[in-house]
Amino acid sequence: MPFTVRCHATFEAAHHLVDYVGGPEPVHGHSWKIEIALGTAALGAHDLSVDFVPTEAFVRDLASRLHNRDLNTVPPFDRKNASAENVAVWVATEIEKAGLLKDGARLEEVTVWEGTRNSVTYRP
Repeated sequence: MPFTVRCHATFEAAHHLVDYVGGPEPVHGHSWKIEIALGTAALGAHDLSVDFVPTEAFVRDLASRLHNRDLNTVPPFDRKNASAENVAVWVATEIEKAGLLKDGARLEEVTVWEGTRNSVTYRP
């Protein structure tokens, strides 16, 4: 797709991997960042591929649901490892459920950062 729009939001949260090498990991925190990339083949209304305003608001809302929380207490992470990979899949699922993808837009990828050095990218 010739156009890719990226929006991101940040949040602070603790987590730990319950199922980890040698047993549970200690609880620790990160400055997290969620970044989504939406692609379109053509421009739509107002010569935009994807409108930044509702897209950014949605990503900020997702981040606010996790901000200042222990991710291990937030569904669905209360039932599975609160890994960056699972956070990325959760973001993609929430985007699909919300109907954010309109006018031929598709979710190209979700990147979740744990701090400034480590990230994972999920491409549905």
